[in-house]
Amino acid sequence: MNDNKQEAKWSKNVILVDADYVDKVVFNLIVNFERMLGRQIPKASTALWVDCIALDGGLRPGENQTQVVLIHSRGKQHMDNFTPSDFATELSAKAFKDHLGEFILDAYTTEEEIVSHGDFFVDALQLITSQPEVKRVMVVPNAEDYYIYNKVRETLNRLDDDDKRITVFAMQPMPGGNFRQEILGYSLMAALRIKSEEINNKMN
Repeated sequence: MNDNKQEAKWSKNVILVDADYVDKVVFNLIVNFERMLGRQIPKASTALWVDCIALDGGLRPGENQTQVVLIHSRGKQHMDNFTPSDFATELSAKAFKDHLGEFILDAYTTEEEIVSHGDFFVDALQLITSQPEVKRVMVVPNAEDYYIYNKVRETLNRLDDDDKRITVFAMQPMPGGNFRQEILGYSLMAALRIKSEEINNKMN
């Protein structure tokens, strides 16, 4: 990934991620699939996962620009199960470009003495969705925390902008609202390079 020297501004497309949560989900997937498949599972490719989230959120190949906002707790300096993973040196203020366009990454630490991690995530979601230039938002919250998920749902249900396409990712279908839903596990399995054919062969 390359250093991003551009002046900060909101892109048309934004991916908002609870990095603590998604890292925990990947760890559980690695443990379960190593047991199931009988092989070592490598760390998830951060860039490949971001691509998959963008595609599931409706982005298509072209000269797009997408911001990736990673929210993490102060005690977590890197993601244990992704590569690249270090927030300060490998992810924040970095960018990469591929067939889906340019992705600009930034990591933000929760000031937990001021606001909880979950509420900070919801505040970030409110800020992002309030920007008129933002038209596509892909949200990866800790949907297993029903308080946080309901706050996310309430925030999006109050959104009065039919031009915005919002997609929320969770490991299972959740109570709906003013947004699309996608299953988080599919993009993570792709980033871990686990193919459905391999699973089916083991189960047959």
